[in-house]
Amino acid sequence: MARESENRFSLKLLQPAVLASLRKGYIRVRVDPEKYLNQVQRAYRLPIRSWSEMILLGPEVVDPIANRTIGSATRMAALEGMGFGIGGMLTILPDMGVLSTITIRLLQKLSLLYGFEYATDEQVAELWIAAASAAGLDLGREFIEKQAIERLVPRIIDRIAVKMSAEIAEKWSGRIVPILSAGIGGTLNYYFVRTWGRRAQKHLLARHNSARANPRLTGARGAVQLLPSSIP
Repeated sequence: MARESENRFSLKLLQPAVLASLRKGYIRVRVDPEKYLNQVQRAYRLPIRSWSEMILLGPEVVDPIANRTIGSATRMAALEGMGFGIGGMLTILPDMGVLSTITIRLLQKLSLLYGFEYATDEQVAELWIAAASAAGLDLGREFIEKQAIERLVPRIIDRIAVKMSAEIAEKWSGRIVPILSAGIGGTLNYYFVRTWGRRAQKHLLARHNSARANPRLTGARGAVQLLPSSIP
């Protein structure tokens, strides 16, 4: 009963903070596609000129890079969780802001790595549909088709915030105890970001494979020649 009461209190505290963080992230937190493209080109020696050409490289090339990207984000989230976790519940709200930022930026990077940019309203909507998949939500075709594009993303964010808050509240009641909760916060952040990253990766990989099956790409496949040592 006490655990249930703690979860309700945590949920009441978390949901507005998570929703505010996601909405803020939707507007302000954005990976610069051009800068990230240059970074990935240098790091992995990829002979690509645009993100759309990642589709031509195939999952055998993209998956290892995506896995490393998820790993980097999970480590960052763990360190952040350990730092804020020292204060127990007192620091959970700022922690939510940082954790949301890490998660949103990870989803953006994964979207780019699998060949999908977010320059147009439609592409941004696809990105948040991937985020919903990462949250374990099945929006359904009917829900998506009924929404005007300008209302779709905010409504998806609302649903993600509810799911994210419930998931965190259930797992983070242990953070009520300061100091000891530092290790708990780091561990929970690690697994939270890794789980969401893997779910998003699965969704984006399915889209990636579907795009590769498009006959219109057949003639362009020779444009990208992958270097044998591109993935160290």
